[in-house]
Amino acid sequence: MTTPVAATTAAVTAPAASAPASLTPVFVRLKLSLLRNGLRGSSKRKAVWITTLVFALVVAFFTTLGLSLLHGHARAGTVVVLLAAVLALGWTFMPLFFPTGDETLDPSRLVMLPLRPRPLVRALLASSLVGIGPLFTLCLAVGSVIAVARGAAGAAAAVVGAPLLLLGCVTLARAVATANVRLLTSRKGRDLALLSGLLIAVGAQLANFASQRLFEAGGLSQLEPVEAVVRWLPPATAVGMVDSVSDGSYGVAAAQLALTVGALALLMWFWERSLTQLMVSPDGSTIAAARPVKDRGAGGLWSLLPEGRTGAAVQRTLRYVVRDPKTKASWVTALAIGLIIPVVNALQGAGSVYLACFGAGMLGVQMYNQFGQDTSAFWMVAQTISTPRDAYLELRARAFALGLVALPYTALVTAVTAALLGDWGSFPAALGLAVALVGSMLCTGALASALFPYSIPTDGAFKNVAPGQGGLAWMGILGGMVVSALICAPVIALTVYLNVADQHGLSWTVLPLGVAWGALVTWAGLRLAAPTVARKLPEILLAVSKG
Repeated sequence: MTTPVAATTAAVTAPAASAPASLTPVFVRLKLSLLRNGLRGSSKRKAVWITTLVFALVVAFFTTLGLSLLHGHARAGTVVVLLAAVLALGWTFMPLFFPTGDETLDPSRLVMLPLRPRPLVRALLASSLVGIGPLFTLCLAVGSVIAVARGAAGAAAAVVGAPLLLLGCVTLARAVATANVRLLTSRKGRDLALLSGLLIAVGAQLANFASQRLFEAGGLSQLEPVEAVVRWLPPATAVGMVDSVSDGSYGVAAAQLALTVGALALLMWFWERSLTQLMVSPDGSTIAAARPVKDRGAGGLWSLLPEGRTGAAVQRTLRYVVRDPKTKASWVTALAIGLIIPVVNALQGAGSVYLACFGAGMLGVQMYNQFGQDTSAFWMVAQTISTPRDAYLELRARAFALGLVALPYTALVTAVTAALLGDWGSFPAALGLAVALVGSMLCTGALASALFPYSIPTDGAFKNVAPGQGGLAWMGILGGMVVSALICAPVIALTVYLNVADQHGLSWTVLPLGVAWGALVTWAGLRLAAPTVARKLPEILLAVSKG
């Protein structure tokens, strides 16, 4: 079967005797071939694609219908101009989050073909208009211009405004993707894609909070100052132009149209320039090392770590957090969600300083399945463990690495929550309870790592447990969380008693008690887990190597 690149090569390297074919229809057929060949795979892929198409069309239909019903509404212009800006933002950043969603986003695959940048830009732009995303955007653009178009002049402007909005969004996405194609195809780009779900979830929470505050403050009228600025920012100017024509402000409309067309031309120029640079500049894989490799682990902050096994294990654990995509995603998710939950609740006026314990618990979970997080690299670590003392030092170093992040983070979340609520009186008790919870989860995490190890597959961004080991994972994590709550019961009981008995003047005593209790139970958990690790090391190796 002819591959898409082979088909493109054959088209652009046709014999000189024949008339040179335009690249645009070739690339449009290429994009259609990619879509068609994608449906020839498994029935699961076909079902997912059809479901996505149907869902997008249904959402687009009802959204377009809703926007059309805004026709004649006093705030219609505010809604659709801001919607155009949101569409532009989505088109700008989604290629950075999901670079593998469209194979044609990587123009570096075409650098070996005899193609000139300017015809290639036109061909890529035309092929970019084929797909579910452009169709969805076109529906929203049509609904937006219908909402603000009034009279014959407004209708004529709408015919121009909707395509300009679509072209602006698609060109913006292509220009950004081409300028960052080296990043998108690198390890950092894959890390960025892996964290995209977290960023979307955070954005959804912030948008939900902003919408609640907006309607509490008086509705869409509060957005008029923002809309007055956004309507002069391309490509939202395309919709603003239609609204201005409908209002009879032809001079303003002409300026907005000129701004839209000028921004589109500037984006095309930037896209062509980035494409030219990409096609003539070598990447890092073709350039020999110009300078000797330095030992980056010998200096800097790493020099503050203790010598020997402890320092090496701490550094290895923290480097996993920075370099391994799955470990990084897990940590960043815990850090972000652990901060968002108490902060959002505090901003809504329904929070408590003690919700900072949620963040402590999110980070404490990272102590579970310590050996499975190493994947196949644990074989090298296992060669250094022969006695319970070796196992204790290894577990202690991993707990120390987690504590280096968890304890300052817990203090920060507790302080931010207390500041937002204005409840500094509960700060010592909340911080003491959170620190005790971190210690309890370090204790149970070490025990769960020894008793319920499981493998984390390296393939698949969302596969975190090997097939057949789901029960071990749930048993270790959920059981550990329950036991952690029981271990933390003395500190919880003291905190509850001081609040119920109205002894707020003594709430500061929870902080030193929580710190001492957390340190004690962490030490006890590491001591109990170490002999089990040394004794069951072959079983742990077998468990973490599955999948």
